[in-house]
Amino acid sequence: MIELEGVPELIDPVMVAAFEGWNDAGDAASTAVAHLEREWKGEVFAALDAEDYYDFQVNRPTVFMDGGVRKITWPTTRLSVVRVGGDKPRDLVLVRGIEPSMRWRSFCNEILGFAHELGVELVVVLGALLGDTPHTRPVPISGTTSDPDLARRMDLEETKYEGPTGIVGILQEACTHAGVPAVSLWAAVPHYVSQPPNPKATLALLNRLEDLIDVRVPLGELPEDARAWQLGVDQLAAEDSEVAEYVQTLEEARDTAELPEASGEAIAREFERYLRRRDGASGPPGGHATADGSEGTPYRRDTPGGRSRPSKPSRPETDTGPDPAPGPDSGAEPGTGPGTDPGKGTTADGEDSSED
Repeated sequence: MIELEGVPELIDPVMVAAFEGWNDAGDAASTAVAHLEREWKGEVFAALDAEDYYDFQVNRPTVFMDGGVRKITWPTTRLSVVRVGGDKPRDLVLVRGIEPSMRWRSFCNEILGFAHELGVELVVVLGALLGDTPHTRPVPISGTTSDPDLARRMDLEETKYEGPTGIVGILQEACTHAGVPAVSLWAAVPHYVSQPPNPKATLALLNRLEDLIDVRVPLGELPEDARAWQLGVDQLAAEDSEVAEYVQTLEEARDTAELPEASGEAIAREFERYLRRRDGASGPPGGHATADGSEGTPYRRDTPGGRSRPSKPSRPETDTGPDPAPGPDSGAEPGTGPGTDPGKGTTADGEDSSED
């Protein structure tokens, strides 16, 4: 049974969800939602019963000490609410967890139950996949939906993907059947440096989310972290001539595909983002909606803090590079393997990433 007594009446709510696992290369998507929760001080108001959806031999619980008392954190999916202030305040319902091990239909129905009770107007699911994209170029972001009208209205790609899918694709399809507008945003992560964290991909997802739902996201140290990450990968790639040559091949392919240069629409989108940030620079974007949920601190995977040095890029095995794991579908899902065109979308700097 859904209990929402601790949640106030929401203003134009949008649900933003991300799940660790197959749909989350470099932890880029789950880190993006965690960033929103942290910056806007979201408080958990509900959590799904871990017994119903998770295999604890796959996703094990963790034990920690709290004031000398041993406690257990169970891997699950939790929901929080944050309020975005400004001239046009609105609320975000943040969903963050782990891709479930079982009962995916029931899992999606429970998420949609919360969306219905809270009056959610749009569901945005974030994902990240492995792809043949150079780390030195803007991160390609693909926006897709199963709704033709929504695709035209929001300048998105209508998904035509066929193949294996993850929880992102299942949730998007469940939203479509329930009549809830849903969009998936996918970041393409270089397969030769897929180890988390990937702040550059996280930053690109948040920039595209800003454009999609017209909010200003406080980025904190993310831009600096993204620059440090790229410099670190540059140094590691330079230590291996084969990897450096492979990266150069990807750069040439990417640059050729993106000619002619950025469209006027992409430039206008970047300028609008700049204006949003300038206008909101005088103060914080707003407070947060509180709740009386009993779960306590939201689940977070332990990851190195700050700008950690990325692992050394794996050496390509052939001229075309190693065969990365299948990219998540996500109904977006711009394909599953190396060399896959991530689809129509935008890059971190607002450029159009589609190939003619």
